[in-house]
Amino acid sequence: MPPKSVMACRPKREAHIHARDQTRMSPSGVPGLRPGRKLERRGRQPAYPSEGRIVTPIPGMRSSGRILELPSRSNPIGNTSFRLGQWRVDPALNEISRDGTTVRLEPRTMRVLVCLAEHAGNVVSVIQLLDTVWTDLVVTQYSVYQAVASLRRALGDDPKDPTYIASVVRRGYRLVAPVSADAKVPAASTAEPSAAADLRIEQAPAEGEHEQGGLDLPDAGETAARGRRLRYACILLALVVLTGSVWWGFLRLGQERPAGASAARSPVTPARVEPRSVFTPPRHSVAVLPFSNLSGEPKQEYFVDGLSEELINALAQINALKVIARTSSFSFKGKDADIATIARKLNVAAILEGSVRRSGNKVRITVQLIDTVNGFHLWSHDYDRDLDDVLVLQSDIARSVARELQAKLLGDEAPKIELGGTHNPVAFDAYLRGAKAYSTRADARDCQTAGAAYTEAIRLDPKYALAFAARSNAHSCYAEEFATGPAVREAFDQAQADARQALALAPNLAEGHAALGSFLASGAQDYAAASEEYRSAVTLAPGNAEVLRDSGRFDACIGHFDAGLAATHRAVVLDPLNPRSHSMLGQVLLLARRYTDAAAAFTEVINLDPSDKFAIGYRGLAYYGVGDLASARSSCENKPDHWATQWCLAITYDKLGRHADADAVVARMKKTYGDAASYQYATIYAQWGNVRKSLEWLDKAVRVRDPGLFYVKTDPLLDPLRKEPRFQAIVRHLKFPQ
Repeated sequence: MPPKSVMACRPKREAHIHARDQTRMSPSGVPGLRPGRKLERRGRQPAYPSEGRIVTPIPGMRSSGRILELPSRSNPIGNTSFRLGQWRVDPALNEISRDGTTVRLEPRTMRVLVCLAEHAGNVVSVIQLLDTVWTDLVVTQYSVYQAVASLRRALGDDPKDPTYIASVVRRGYRLVAPVSADAKVPAASTAEPSAAADLRIEQAPAEGEHEQGGLDLPDAGETAARGRRLRYACILLALVVLTGSVWWGFLRLGQERPAGASAARSPVTPARVEPRSVFTPPRHSVAVLPFSNLSGEPKQEYFVDGLSEELINALAQINALKVIARTSSFSFKGKDADIATIARKLNVAAILEGSVRRSGNKVRITVQLIDTVNGFHLWSHDYDRDLDDVLVLQSDIARSVARELQAKLLGDEAPKIELGGTHNPVAFDAYLRGAKAYSTRADARDCQTAGAAYTEAIRLDPKYALAFAARSNAHSCYAEEFATGPAVREAFDQAQADARQALALAPNLAEGHAALGSFLASGAQDYAAASEEYRSAVTLAPGNAEVLRDSGRFDACIGHFDAGLAATHRAVVLDPLNPRSHSMLGQVLLLARRYTDAAAAFTEVINLDPSDKFAIGYRGLAYYGVGDLASARSSCENKPDHWATQWCLAITYDKLGRHADADAVVARMKKTYGDAASYQYATIYAQWGNVRKSLEWLDKAVRVRDPGLFYVKTDPLLDPLRKEPRFQAIVRHLKFPQ
């Protein structure tokens, strides 16, 4: 309902992580030594963009239980040069050239290209490329993705309209350019794939399917396939130790990077691409990418995503770190983006990525931290844990990341990482299920599903403070967006009880204070108390983008525009790809009468999410504020079925002299929303110049405790009423803090 959506609900924490001992887990989930693993740490190895070698010590097993072998090569090339479309490829020199321009590739990137050329016209799976190119290392599928991305950049290829390398959904890659012998060398047998090959190519895979082609999930059989490589382990270990020591000294000497220092770059740069500017992200900044699910069960995706998010929340407790929020980090899930690209979009100095394998009550997590400026690994580790150790693991990983980034971990921050959590693995699992339902909610049923899961978590662990805070948000969400009649007050009462119980169990839990602040502002109209709760939440979690967004908007609503702008700008920095960050900034700018800037902020929301009707309506209000009635009308007429766009049209039509159309819009709103939109009706009549009706609806909004009332003090749409004694009495009655 209109006023309820004004107080947008918060997706909260979805997970928890694990740590300390370094025992290994067998495929059955029973702890034990993992056979054949001699290289637990690989030192500082290049992670991008040259080869995309994200070295993650995960078990090399496939779900098929058999040793995978590459099909016979139809076109053995080896180091023989050949023609690929308009390019000449020289594997011996790791170079490709055309029209007098030569581009040098990294050896493994070249080997990926050769492997594809040897099977030109056929699909080569990700697993086949891993087995062929990375025979001496255990790496994740991201290494293949980055190598292919590097090839596409070097060749000038477009993955959506490929000329050279096409992605085949759930299978792998296929070389679609013609391969022929180089005229400068004796001809070898070559393959000329037909452009009309009968294999169906997906040129633009759907999100979530991209680059998953050909990947079999690990199982025990592959261990045998990799066993023959272990004879090199001793030699490799010596080399890794030596190399790691050298790089350790080099990186430590270079920790204090001069502002103008050039970042290490791959020589793989196509001639047509302009040189990138120097990349100098904040030193103590980090993004946690969504972990890979190696459990072999799609149903475990909620668990893996939840663990990733809990690690984000744990790191955000460290005040010295700038941690990118979940929505921005997760926007790269399933997409073909290399570490360098992600780092620049998020403006971070380090990226943490990893994988999760769950077997019953056992979980193995592999994590690695990458320096995005020079592309080297700072740290990597395997963790095998019972789920009841999840809080300890979360704390251990957060400490390790802080240490490697040389961020000072204050004495009171370590306990905050585990605050409000649980050691009950079944309760933890129920919490994650609730968080998944809540973060993807689309209707009332989703809010209720999330609430039921949180209730199960609380039943299993009555001291689970985070679950109480999360359930409070679910109740508030239901009351604000979906409930009608007596159900609204019942849901708000439950939200208040849960928020207070969360704080009784964990008085310093930021999520508890934020949940209580939300209830007090939208469900109780106690704005002075809400202000105190938001202030406490920000003090306890200054790096939490969700807390900053909500507290920033609240500050603007009570007239503290500088504080509101500072908080919402900070939220955009921490969560730049989240439409909600820009939406909250836009609302604050609108309240501050900075209409042009507000329109730009809402335009950014629409760029990130073209279906966001709330942003479309509010952008129309911003255009209305600057007097651009034509833009206000055209913006909102595109989506006239949403309360926010109807609100804007009712005001705009009247100013355009289309009074009958304005009346029709208001009539439609009243039929759909009834008294639940009392606040919106008050603003509409105020802009129409009907002071009497505006005040009548404002009185009704007070009686029904409309959540939109906390805009009253600063909403520019109510400016025509500000000199009215009756309006001033309403403002005094609401007792806004000074």
